[in-house]
Amino acid sequence: MMRALACGPPGTPLQLERRPVPQPGDGQLLIRVAACGVCRTDLHVVDGELPRARPGVVPGHEIVGEVAATGSGPACERWPVGSRAGVPWLGDTCGRCRYCRDGRENLCEQARFTGCDLDGGYADYVLADAAYCLPVPDSYSAAAAAPLLCAGLIGYRSLRLAGDPARLGLYGFGAAAHIVAQLAVAEGREVYAFTRPDDVAAQRLARSLGACWADSSELAPPEELDAAIVFAPVGPLVPLALTRLARGGTVVCAGIHMSDIPSFPYRDLWNERVIRSVANLTRRDGEEFMALAARLPIHTEVHEFPLEQADEALGGLRCGAFAGAAVLRP
Repeated sequence: MMRALACGPPGTPLQLERRPVPQPGDGQLLIRVAACGVCRTDLHVVDGELPRARPGVVPGHEIVGEVAATGSGPACERWPVGSRAGVPWLGDTCGRCRYCRDGRENLCEQARFTGCDLDGGYADYVLADAAYCLPVPDSYSAAAAAPLLCAGLIGYRSLRLAGDPARLGLYGFGAAAHIVAQLAVAEGREVYAFTRPDDVAAQRLARSLGACWADSSELAPPEELDAAIVFAPVGPLVPLALTRLARGGTVVCAGIHMSDIPSFPYRDLWNERVIRSVANLTRRDGEEFMALAARLPIHTEVHEFPLEQADEALGGLRCGAFAGAAVLRP
């Protein structure tokens, strides 16, 4: 038997269940979970803000673990029993639609997502499609690697879709921002971190990771930005970030859920400024980012919780009680 934390009705604690350990089918891996990151998307699932989430699903999509058993098929051959595997948000896609065929599988209308449609890593074991699992660099502990599987991946995709900004603003300095800040600094970009007005800990962390400026999101930075990535799910930050852009700049909305964006005057968008969203990730994103993470040591600021304290970890994330990322350990 294994432990699993399942979603109940919105606003209620996760439900600890005892379940049989599942057996992998064709193309699947059974992974013994070593660590699972706690992502803001998990909050949206638990709080009922993602209507597509399957009732009673086990959340968690930043999973690092050991392959305990494999099904049949060529995708499983690269994952021998005992090997290390990462399970990201993208769980599977149809492989046939026009989005899948032209390399945009992140937009597949039949895609299924770990911890939303498919049971995730708030458990002792998880089943995953072998073709969608990712290698995890050996240089990272399981807890340190877990945030790379979503916070790192969505930050990487957001940075690439931001263009080639010399000056990059990051709104909401949490799990994703503290990883992408390090990538941006390594690439020679100036990073400006925007936090809640009183979040001194996040501002301090941002500066320690190379940000040249870190302060309240209510303040204007000392220089115009070439791009801004909005990680906080706060709609009013979007038009605010727009006013901080130089001409031709881009605001990237990185979250899967956000409160409504208020109206703003067209003059703030004019001069070829752009607002765009980021949806999910592709396997290519994952492979590129993990290869980069292996070459470029990334510090992940993690706060570990035992599996049974998942609700406490989610609560801390909800109120901004810690800088960096929370990680569950079975």
